[in-house]
Amino acid sequence: MPALFKSLAELLEKVEATKKRLEITGMAAAFLRRLDPAEVEPAVSMILGRAFPKWSQKTLDVSWATLSGVLQRIAGIDWGVFREAFAGTGDVGAAVKVVFEKTNLKKQALLLEKTLTVTEVRRLLQSIAASTGSGSREKKERLIAAILSQASPVEAKYLAKIFVGEMRTGLHEGLMEQAVAKAFDVPLATVQNASMVMGDIGEVAAIAKTEGKTRLSQRGFQVFRPLKLMLAQTVDTVSDALAEHGGKTALEYKYDGARVQIHKRGDEVRIFSRRLTDVTRSLPEVVEAVKTNIKAAEAIVEGEIIAVDDNGQPIPFQHLMRRFKRVHDVRCMSEKIPVRLYLFDALLLEGKSLISLPYLQRRKVLAENAGEIPLTVQIVTDKKDRAETVLNEAMGAGHEGLMAKKLDSPYTPGTRGKRWLKIKPVLETLDLVITAAEYGYGRRHSWLSDYYLAARDAVTGEFLNVGKTFKGLTDAEIIEMTQRLKELTVREEGNKVVAIPKIVVEVAYNEIQKSPKYKCGMALRFARISHIRDDKSPEDADTIEKVREIFERQFAKKGRYKTD
Repeated sequence: MPALFKSLAELLEKVEATKKRLEITGMAAAFLRRLDPAEVEPAVSMILGRAFPKWSQKTLDVSWATLSGVLQRIAGIDWGVFREAFAGTGDVGAAVKVVFEKTNLKKQALLLEKTLTVTEVRRLLQSIAASTGSGSREKKERLIAAILSQASPVEAKYLAKIFVGEMRTGLHEGLMEQAVAKAFDVPLATVQNASMVMGDIGEVAAIAKTEGKTRLSQRGFQVFRPLKLMLAQTVDTVSDALAEHGGKTALEYKYDGARVQIHKRGDEVRIFSRRLTDVTRSLPEVVEAVKTNIKAAEAIVEGEIIAVDDNGQPIPFQHLMRRFKRVHDVRCMSEKIPVRLYLFDALLLEGKSLISLPYLQRRKVLAENAGEIPLTVQIVTDKKDRAETVLNEAMGAGHEGLMAKKLDSPYTPGTRGKRWLKIKPVLETLDLVITAAEYGYGRRHSWLSDYYLAARDAVTGEFLNVGKTFKGLTDAEIIEMTQRLKELTVREEGNKVVAIPKIVVEVAYNEIQKSPKYKCGMALRFARISHIRDDKSPEDADTIEKVREIFERQFAKKGRYKTD
C-alpha cells in the first residue's frame, strides 16, 4: 500500500513532541522500514525539510509571498488568524496548521476522495520546480493550491515547512543516519561514510533498503554529483594553529572569495558553489581554464574564486557575488568583474578517490595536474615567526588571513573539525541569519535597514537573536535587502517585519556581552555587516554554541562581573 503523506506528517508530530534521541531514531527507523523502495529517498528528503535530494539542482522557487497568497485565498478566513498563531509559536508550519484547523479545508479534501501519498507529493513538487518562464508564477500557484486543498491540517503544517525549507523538528541529518542504520541493519559507520561520499542521506537510505550494506560500502564519488565540503574551525593566532597541529602545519592564504568544487569529465566541466548549486553558466572563464589546464579525463578539485581589479588586486566579496548570480550577459559582466581561480585540493583523479590520502600528498597530486592554474599560496612551517610573517603578508595583500591544514589530514566531507583551521585575526566575525528588520529613519524611512541577527541552535534548529545592526550595507544593498525581506515577511509589528530566516550575513563585532534582552542571554557589541553571504545557507550559519564558547573564552583575558 502506498505510504500516505499523513503518516510522514504524524511521524514528525511525534518527533517534535519528544527530545529523546533514541526514541526519535527508533520512530524514524520503524517508519522507513514500512516504505516501498521508491518511497524511501523522497520520504527522507521531506522529513529533513527538502523537496529534493541534497545534490539535486531542482528548486521550488516559491517565495513566502507566493505561498502566503495561496494560503489566504484557499483558507477564506481573516489572515490575522495566521499572524496571531505565528506570534505565539514563531513557526510557519504550526501557524498554517492553526489556519487549516479553523477552515473547512479538511472537509473539502475528503470530498475529493483523494489522499496525498509520499509519491504524489514528490510528483507535485517536481511539477512546481519544472514551472519556469512566462506564466510560471501562476502555474506554481495553481499547483500549490492543488496540493494544499487536499491536505489535512497536520499535512499542511509540514508541506508549508517543506515549501519554506525550514523543518526544525529535531530530526536532523545525524539522527537520520542513525535511523537508516537501525532500519536496514547497516553499521552506522557504513551509513555515515556513504552519506559523506554520496552527499545525500536519502539516496543512502534507498540503497541500504534495496541493496544492503555490501553495496553501500562500495559506493564512491560520482563526477557531477557535488559532495559535501570539509569545513574548518577558527583559532585566534598562528600559535594556536601550530599547537593544535602538533607544532607544524601547512599555512595557506585565506582569500576573500567564494569556495567552489569543480568537476570535470572529458570536455565537460561543472562548477558548484559552497551551497552545492551549479554556477557553471556564470563563470565561463573558469570553465575554459579548467578545460585547458586539467588534462585528466575525470577530476574533482576544490578552489577559491576571487574578484579582482584591472591590476589583479582583490576587490570586495559583494562584487564576486554579482558574478555568481549572473546568467545573462555573462561575457559583459566578466569584463566588468574579472575573476581569478586558485586551487587548493584534489578529491578525485581518473576515477580514483584521493580523500583518504594525507593533505600534503593530495596537494602534490593537485600541483602535478593543475597546469597553469595557480594554487593557493602555501608554506609548511613549524616556526611561529615565519607563520606570523606569512599572515602579515596575506593581510597586506588584501586577503582575509590564513588557513592552517594538518599535514596528514584526510579530506572528510561534511565535517567541521580541527584538522583545518581558519586564522582571521583582524576582526571577530560570525555568520548569522537575519530574522527580522525595522524600517529606518530620515532618508531610510522606506527601507528595511535595521537588522536582527541570529545564530542557530545546533540541537533544535531554532534561530536565536544575538544582536541588531544598521551598519555595513550600501544604499544599493539595503534596497535589494528590503525587497528580499519583504518576500520573506511572515508578520508585521508596527515598524518591524519578522522574516523567514533565509539570508546569511557575515557580521563583524568587537565582543560578546551578557544581555537579558535576548533569549540566549548574550549580545554582540558594535555589530556591523561585512558581507552578504549568498553562498551560504542558514544551515551554514554559526551556532549559538559557538557564540557561547567565544563569550566564555573572552574571560581568559578579562575578568567577569560578579553577577556573571
